[in-house]
Amino acid sequence: MGNFVKWLGAGLGFAFGGTIGSVLGYVVGSFIDGFSKEDVEQAKTYRTSSRNVQSGDFEISLLLLSATVIKVDGKIDQRELSYVRNHFKSMYGEERASHAFKLFNGFIKNNNVSTRQVCLQIRQNMTHASRLQLIHFLFGIAKSDGAVTESEVNSIKLIAGYLYISQQDFESIKAMFYDGVESSYKILEIEKSASNDEVKKAYRKMVKKYHPDKLQHLGEEHVKGAEEKFKKVQKAYEQIQKERGV
Repeated sequence: MGNFVKWLGAGLGFAFGGTIGSVLGYVVGSFIDGFSKEDVEQAKTYRTSSRNVQSGDFEISLLLLSATVIKVDGKIDQRELSYVRNHFKSMYGEERASHAFKLFNGFIKNNNVSTRQVCLQIRQNMTHASRLQLIHFLFGIAKSDGAVTESEVNSIKLIAGYLYISQQDFESIKAMFYDGVESSYKILEIEKSASNDEVKKAYRKMVKKYHPDKLQHLGEEHVKGAEEKFKKVQKAYEQIQKERGV
């Protein structure tokens, strides 16, 4: 239990307060054997930063929102659970992923979480680039079972609105999970009628928006995740160029 307490506390800033803090306290007390409110208080003493957003803050936010999307269609698909587990293992390693999944299972069982209040806390403390990364990961979960359902899209769209993600940014990230030239234009946030110069301008804009360096403050594990979005922007641009014979 000691290692779990240290993991929960290390690197967490805003996630211990507000709605997210309340959810954390409820989940660890209700679903993790041997864990108490005192353990949560002890975990706070391990924080490496009191207010600055760290990898741990992003991690907890990701777990909470992932649980919301997974539950939205009324069933819990094993492929979606595996996607979350494998993604966390690739980012954080086996031990940290194991700790995270304990919380994740608790979040899935808790049906009294206000998604709006959770998103409000995230919005007030995270950069726009970090919030875009959250939306990208949620679409990855939705697609992991082979198809993104309408209920999943609507759930992620609602979350995006709460996070102050614009409709254009939402459609851009959504398009990254669909194939075809039409999706390429949506990723670059332009119409198919755009001129070649407008395509180049849009590409430069999106490269700047989705550049992995914008997530350096969250640690190397999240920079790698951002590289996936970045590569999809590059692929979209190349596909448009190929279609136009440029």
